[in-house]
Amino acid sequence: MDTSQNLDTRETSDLIASNKVEGTAVYNQQGERLGTIEHFMVDKLSGQVDYAVMTFGGFLGIGTDRYPLPWDALTYSTEHGGYVVDVTKEQLQGALHYSDQEPSYDDSYGEQVYSYYGFNYR
Repeated sequence: MDTSQNLDTRETSDLIASNKVEGTAVYNQQGERLGTIEHFMVDKLSGQVDYAVMTFGGFLGIGTDRYPLPWDALTYSTEHGGYVVDVTKEQLQGALHYSDQEPSYDDSYGEQVYSYYGFNYR
């Protein structure tokens, strides 16, 4: 079986390399681009992705805010070539976010983030 194509693209039909997720565009249901995935947070014990951290706003990295989104809130869209979330720009502006100082990502923070987007935390 020739796997060179999968190694070159770093993805299969079910898996994608983390470096290909980083920088992927995020859109809302109306097709408006909200931002891009900067990185994601993985639970050390379960190996599951808990959050995608999306950048939103700013210009050339100045004034850019980071918005943790529950991983389950994102759906990959081949039509958009990026992730889609059921969030408006106005809802996103009211969500928990940070600029430089990364939050602790403890259970209390997780519950706040997940409940804002209508998901149950763990």
